[in-house]
Amino acid sequence: MKQENSDLYDRIYEIVSRIPSGKVSTYGAIAAYIGLVSGARVVGYALNNLDLRNVSNSVPAHRVVNRLGQLTGRAHFPGDSMKERLEQENVMFTEEYTVDIQRHYWDPREELI
Repeated sequence: MKQENSDLYDRIYEIVSRIPSGKVSTYGAIAAYIGLVSGARVVGYALNNLDLRNVSNSVPAHRVVNRLGQLTGRAHFPGDSMKERLEQENVMFTEEYTVDIQRHYWDPREELI
């Protein structure tokens, strides 16, 4: 992995690690916070590489959803554990795999001042 990607991924992990229990953020909000224009996919790539970087236990990747609140990253979690972890944190769903984004949204641009 290139050094630039490593530093960028570390910044993404730092932000994701600050999402409080019971809240979710979006790939796009995290990308915007660090100045990545149209960088939602980069955030997704970083989160997909958590196991390779040996930081998966300290980064709550299950708290990152798409802009509609959908659990688009759930394929990277065993079984239904992404949804189960969110439910354990009292996150409400509007549909089976769609978080109530209005109720649980955490925006790093507002929270990390």
